[in-house]
Amino acid sequence: MPDALSLAPPDTRLIDADVERAFAEDLGSGDATADLLPADALAEATLTCREDAVIAGIAWFDACFRKLDPQVAIEWHVLEGERVAAGSVICHLRGRARALVSAERSALNFLQLLSGTATTTADYVAAVAGTGVRVLDTRKTVPGLRQAQKYAVRCGGGYNHRIGLFDAILVKENHARLAGGVGEAGRRAVAAAPDGVMVEVECATLDEVRDALEAGVSRILLDNMSTVDLRAAVVLAGGRAELEASGGVTLDTVREIAETGVDYVSIGALTHSAPALDLSLLLEPL
Repeated sequence: MPDALSLAPPDTRLIDADVERAFAEDLGSGDATADLLPADALAEATLTCREDAVIAGIAWFDACFRKLDPQVAIEWHVLEGERVAAGSVICHLRGRARALVSAERSALNFLQLLSGTATTTADYVAAVAGTGVRVLDTRKTVPGLRQAQKYAVRCGGGYNHRIGLFDAILVKENHARLAGGVGEAGRRAVAAAPDGVMVEVECATLDEVRDALEAGVSRILLDNMSTVDLRAAVVLAGGRAELEASGGVTLDTVREIAETGVDYVSIGALTHSAPALDLSLLLEPL
């Protein structure tokens, strides 16, 4: 997990692959409607953000248009990760009319999804300001777009949890049940973890927290615990392990959870429930 925010987007090859998939399902064998336009027609477009939001996904937006028109001119008036007011004109484009109308939907889909994730994340980050708690995402992402959505979380001021099942050990309820309990599963995880690989164990009760601490686990996920139990877990851990609260966190409850003294709050809603940003792209002939 990063210790500092990085707004550098994923590798361009990953972005190109995302765009390829988007075009495969949207364009298919070609845009039957765009073919009605003259092949040499030019147009310009104005992109307006209709709500207060944090912008994320510029690289995906640009890649959509440049794939169909490598000479398209794109002028952004906002930086990635920047908050804009409702009604702001955030981008102008100029290029081949067919390319602009054909790429429009895919480009907007990426920008709406990722900006929605960034905006939701920023709201949670603002809600816990001053507590020292870091807001984390989860693996509850759109299939095939995890890297993009986790990037959007960083744009909103949040931090990434593990990327997948390969880069950390997270013993959840079912793992523990199959392995003989939290304590036994925790001991196995600590013994098996390669150097530098995080080991985290999910606990639903204070007794399980004790078992995880005795197993030498360095990070504990406190699942759906009351704020009373969260405070007790902080005292029980006494700094021996980092604590992450998770489960049913909302904007109305996240501040109270953060003030219990935990180190992290992980929120699936950042990526699985963030509303798409309301954008408008209007084209005019040249």
